[in-house]
Amino acid sequence: MEQPTPRSHEESVRIEARPEAVYDLVSDITRTGEWSPVCTACWWDDESRAGQVGAWFTGRNQTPVRTWETRSVVVAAERGREFAWVVGDGFVRWGFRLAPDGDGTTLTESWEFLPAGIAMFEAKFGEQAPEQVADRTEQALDGIPRTLAAVKRIAEARVG
Repeated sequence: MEQPTPRSHEESVRIEARPEAVYDLVSDITRTGEWSPVCTACWWDDESRAGQVGAWFTGRNQTPVRTWETRSVVVAAERGREFAWVVGDGFVRWGFRLAPDGDGTTLTESWEFLPAGIAMFEAKFGEQAPEQVADRTEQALDGIPRTLAAVKRIAEARVG
C-alpha cells in the first residue's frame, strides 16, 4: 500500500488585539464552542495541566449527521506565539500561530490531516475512506475561515 499523503490548509486574519490577549482566548479550549462550527465543547482531562504541552483534553463535535468525541494532546503552548494540539494517536494536527502586526495580531489557524490519520481512516472505512477523508477535509476548509472570523469578533469585542 502506498504511504498516505497528508492534507493541510491554513488561513490568517488580522485582529485588533495584542498577541498575548488573542493567545489567552484561543488557548482556552473550554471556549472552543464559541467559535468552532463543528466542535461544540471541550474540557481538560486534568485541570491542573490545562494549557500545558502534554495536557490532554476531550472535544465534542457535532454535524447535522452525527455527534462524536475526540481526545487531543497539546503539542505547542507558547503564550503570544503558538497553541497547537494533535487529535488521537497522531491523526490530525490543529493549531494557531500568532504574530505581532502593528498594534494587533495576525492569527493563523492551521490544519493537517496526518498520514496516521489517513491510514486509520483507510483501516476503519475501507473503500469509503477517500469519501470520509474528503468530508473531513471539506469540514476543515469550511470551518477555518468561520473560526477565524468568530475569534476576531470575540477578541475585538474584549478590547473594545
